[in-house]
Amino acid sequence: MPRIAGVDLPRNKRVEIALTYIYGIGRKTANDILEKAGISPDTKSDSLTEDETRRIREILENEYKVEGDLRREINMNIKRLMDLKTYRGLRHMRKLPVRGQRTHTNARTRKGPKRATVGKKRKAGK
Repeated sequence: MPRIAGVDLPRNKRVEIALTYIYGIGRKTANDILEKAGISPDTKSDSLTEDETRRIREILENEYKVEGDLRREINMNIKRLMDLKTYRGLRHMRKLPVRGQRTHTNARTRKGPKRATVGKKRKAGK
């Protein structure tokens, strides 16, 4: 099982799918990397040779930001927005949706489970 960018690629999967297990790499990027490395996307991840693994690793190191570096950059960008107190930064601070979604209903993923408000009862008959 090859280890690339600190991630063990899954066994017995096509390389183009296995590369997507690395944070910051989707299908398009995976196919671009394989094309540059000269590897067929149909190759299984366990049958990669040391040379092919090394070529993929070199391309990732030189041209792409993945895993820890990418996570760090994203977190720094969010922290910068929060420090500047921009609208987006305030939304991040309050743990509300950042991209203009409605919050009157929905947004449960971002806001978390409903919390019952103390002392608030519905009027009978309405």
